[in-house]
Amino acid sequence: MLNGMTGFGRAEGAAGDWSWSVEARSVNGRNMEVRFRGPPGFDTLDRAAREGAQARFARGQVTIGVQAKRGESGGQVRINLDQIERYLEAGAGLVSSGKVAPPSLDGLLALRGVVEAAETLDDPEAQAAVEAAMALSLGAALDGLAIARREEGIALTGVLISVVDRIDMLVRQAGEVAAGQPAAIKTRFEARMAELLGEAAPVERIVLEAAAMAVKADVREELDRLAGHIDGARSLIGGEGPSGRRLDFLTQEFMREANTLCSKSTLSALTNIGLDLKATIEQFREQVQNVE
Repeated sequence: MLNGMTGFGRAEGAAGDWSWSVEARSVNGRNMEVRFRGPPGFDTLDRAAREGAQARFARGQVTIGVQAKRGESGGQVRINLDQIERYLEAGAGLVSSGKVAPPSLDGLLALRGVVEAAETLDDPEAQAAVEAAMALSLGAALDGLAIARREEGIALTGVLISVVDRIDMLVRQAGEVAAGQPAAIKTRFEARMAELLGEAAPVERIVLEAAAMAVKADVREELDRLAGHIDGARSLIGGEGPSGRRLDFLTQEFMREANTLCSKSTLSALTNIGLDLKATIEQFREQVQNVE
């Protein structure tokens, strides 16, 4: 079953004085890329997030965020004395010149960065317990993301199968039309020689030249390779494991054969089928970009 690369998962949790929410989302990407943002003081969460994402997904840009807060009863407040010193030094010249009054305590405490809430735990065991609980929520959010990507993959499977079926139909039509190319080439070349040489046009030369042109315009190899690519695409779509990269490569092979088919075409009907084929392959390529 195919998996997509777009999705969202969310989980919430609480332990002790702490509560948190975890959001995991992903978008398309050629490689696996994990971005994590968590609360300060919980450094082990970064590793848990990356390992969890890499264990579940093979491709895509995965962004994981943890927002945590501590209840007022458990929060601790500290005064940043270094920050106060910096403010005092910065305003010392203004105070000494009499341009401003000496700062008051409540004024200093109101300045940015002076009063800080301690968001970490002093007890290592309590810290470890909260981090472990957050890691479980991380896993739950990633599981939700995996479900969303799987649902997208189910939808993509149906779309890709229908596009491959259309490619198959166009390739079959191209084969039927291409079967008439040799006769059309002979008729066209015979008419041209008659215009140039009249009744003196040698039949043997017409046959040889027309045969040589027919060989150059032979598209049976391209049609055979396209048929093989169709079988390969169906096998990848119905197979197991990530197949987005291989489908992307197969799309390039599809387009290469379609381009050659158009370049060899000597019939407008075959050219039109080739153009429709290229447009359908492009639709296939656009959908493949969403496959893990």
